[in-house]
Amino acid sequence: QVQLVESGGGLVQAGASLRISCVLSGGTFTRHTMAWFRQAPGKEDEFAAAMAWNNGATLYAPSVKGRFTISRDNAKNTVYLQMFSLRPEDTAVYYCAATKSPGSPGISRRDYDYWGQGTQVTVSS
Repeated sequence: QVQLVESGGGLVQAGASLRISCVLSGGTFTRHTMAWFRQAPGKEDEFAAAMAWNNGATLYAPSVKGRFTISRDNAKNTVYLQMFSLRPEDTAVYYCAATKSPGSPGISRRDYDYWGQGTQVTVSS
């Protein structure tokens, strides 16, 4: 059973940086395309970033492109989201997601089969 556990969220000021992490267990990490979604208070969740299982191809939402970087450490079964120049509108619960099998990164929730419990990121103005 694949499990995802996020960590690293917190409260930061606008303009700061923060890195959140997600560890995958119960599966072969290199066979999963990984992604980050987020859900702000009172809003539907939205895609943030994704990274392919095999060649490192990445996708970013326009709202985070140029400020966020997704990366993975296959030796640690971990995917990261490095966030720079944080804004109050980045405040959300950030969820890690993984596909069941290898595939190209997608931007829809339906593209992913496993989900973590989320980590809260709060950006104060």
